[in-house]
Amino acid sequence: MSEIDDLQRRITAAMQRIGTGVETLAARAQTPAVPATQEPTPDQVALEEALEEEKLANAQLEERLRALKTRHGEEIAALKAGADNSAELDALRAELDAQHQLMAGLDKDLQRLRQANDQLRDSNEALRRANENGVGEPELINRALEAELEGLRAARATDLAEANAVLAKLEPLLAGAPNLPEGEEH
Repeated sequence: MSEIDDLQRRITAAMQRIGTGVETLAARAQTPAVPATQEPTPDQVALEEALEEEKLANAQLEERLRALKTRHGEEIAALKAGADNSAELDALRAELDAQHQLMAGLDKDLQRLRQANDQLRDSNEALRRANENGVGEPELINRALEAELEGLRAARATDLAEANAVLAKLEPLLAGAPNLPEGEEH
């Protein structure tokens, strides 16, 4: 930004010098015309050279100003593109959070399955001991059946959580896939 301010200050100063030179030339133009046979005075030559130099300097400064504006525009476009990437990054973070939640649910279901399997083993061990002693206790049989049912429920919940995790991973891939041939659905 300081480069632009500096260039603007320099352009303004150059324009003032040009204006002063033009006023001087206009004042001299109002003076009686110099015969065509006479050479321009050294002051006129110097003023014309100074005017040409200022015009050249002005053109160079304007070109630099245009280049700075172009570069500034490119930088703004790059920042906007970065902002678009941040939206994509936010979407990926949301997807990652969803995956973490699915994995946490799957872990919880696996813990439940392990606990149900431990109960089932304990109940089966107690039932075996009772059968070895010749005592068939209906209470042990009921607990063993309940533990087995809980194990089956936990296994089903784990399978469902695994299937949901796989589907959650496949959905973004299928959404970005080209159209499927007729008859196939996703």
